[in-house]
Amino acid sequence: MKAMILAAGRGERMRPLTDFTPKPLIKVGGKSLIVWHLERLANAGFKEVVINYAHLGEQIEQALGNGSQWGMHIEYSPEKNALETAGGIANALALLGNQPFLVVNGDIFTDINFVGLKLLHHTPLQALAHLVLVNNPPQHPNGDFAIEEGMLINEGSQKLTFSGVGVYHPDLFASVVPGSPAKLAPLLRQAISQKQATAEHYQGVWHDIGTPERLESLEKQLQQQTL
Repeated sequence: MKAMILAAGRGERMRPLTDFTPKPLIKVGGKSLIVWHLERLANAGFKEVVINYAHLGEQIEQALGNGSQWGMHIEYSPEKNALETAGGIANALALLGNQPFLVVNGDIFTDINFVGLKLLHHTPLQALAHLVLVNNPPQHPNGDFAIEEGMLINEGSQKLTFSGVGVYHPDLFASVVPGSPAKLAPLLRQAISQKQATAEHYQGVWHDIGTPERLESLEKQLQQQTL
C-alpha cells in the first residue's frame, strides 16, 4: 500500500510561522511534523510515499529528498495553487496507482496505528473510504461523523472528529477533474449514502496543530515526557 501526506495547505492560522516555512516543516519535539509521519510510516512498513505541496513547497522537497534516509521512496505532486483535500488527492492519482492508499494530513501529530490501516490492503476493501475518527477536541466540539456497526454515518448518538487519516479507493475521486480544486466532505457523504464508507474510533495520541498555541502546548507535553 502507498501512502500520501497532504502538505499543500497554506497554514493561515499558523502565521507568522508559516510565512517563511511550510506548515509540515514546523518542528515539534525536535523534528518537523512531516518527519514524525515519515518515521512512523517507515516503521509500519510503507515503502512508497507521495507528498503534495503548494505554498513554499520546494522547501519540503529540499528537506526530505527522495526518502532514502527513511528507507522509502518519496514522489512529489506539486500544485501551483492548493487544490484542497480531494483535489490534491485526485491530482496525485497517477502516482498513487489503482489500489487503496493511506492518506495522512501533514499538520497533525498522532501515533495512530498505520500498521493496522496497511493491513486493509490485504483484505477485500468493500468500501470506497475508511476513516479514523477521534474524540472531539475543544476547538471542534460538535464532531464530523458518527460510527454505526463499523459504518461511517452522518449523524448518530456520538459524533466524532475526522482525524485526517483515512484509506481511500481511487474510485472515490472519479468525479474530480485532475487539477481542479475539490473538497473531500461531499465525496465522503456520497459514499455514506451508498453505504461505501467505514470507520474506526481511535482514542490514543492525536493533535491538530492548527494554531501556534496548540503547537506550544504539544511541545510542552513532549518535553515533559522526556524529562
